[in-house]
Amino acid sequence: MGLSRRILKWTAAVCLVAGLGGSGLRAQRAEEAAVIQRVDAAVKARTDGIASYSVTEHYAVYRGKDETHPAAEMTVRTDYRKESGKSYTILSESGSGLIRTHVLHTLLENEKQINLPGIREHSWFTSANYEMTLKPGGAQQVEGRECFALAIHPRRKAPNMIEGTLWVDAQDGMIVRLEGNATASPSMLTGAAQVMREYVSIKGFGMATKARAVSDSFILGRTTVTIDYRDYQIQLVTAR
Repeated sequence: MGLSRRILKWTAAVCLVAGLGGSGLRAQRAEEAAVIQRVDAAVKARTDGIASYSVTEHYAVYRGKDETHPAAEMTVRTDYRKESGKSYTILSESGSGLIRTHVLHTLLENEKQINLPGIREHSWFTSANYEMTLKPGGAQQVEGRECFALAIHPRRKAPNMIEGTLWVDAQDGMIVRLEGNATASPSMLTGAAQVMREYVSIKGFGMATKARAVSDSFILGRTTVTIDYRDYQIQLVTAR
């Protein structure tokens, strides 16, 4: 075989491989776009479909490496209204007054503020607020559900904005699990937190069931806050 023919064959093979790589990349991007679209749709369905809900939340704060004996605890009833946001009723609290005031009460007040209408939209896990990239590996089992993993990067810095990984249901885009780091600190006594949150489907909407945040600061040192959510009562928007 002449040199020119060998060069032509080699060039054709390179072009074929490049073409296959290009089609694979296009397919990956199309799949990524479809997953992100499902996530946006699931968030919109939740916000449009829920008129109100109440839930009992139990907060526990641990110091250092001791996660057996909480330094402070609080149980609250959270009431959400679509037209007004969140309100909190403290059912019980115990432990360090300093931690309850500067950690738990501050946390509740921050949650109340960021869930006001016109503000809460900026913290939703949507492509408007986050750059999202589909992680390789395809669907995987998370909490017994087939999920895709998305790397998320917030478009702004705030205590409620997380940089990390979002696992979403492969079929409907519902959030199943979140892990990452907050991009800012909610309190002068705590540093930016490492965050984990788990969700389950209740009446077809993703609702948090467990959360955990670990932070370090010069004043308090290592602080871990856990939240358990129970007894959801959800009122759906009435169809017109």
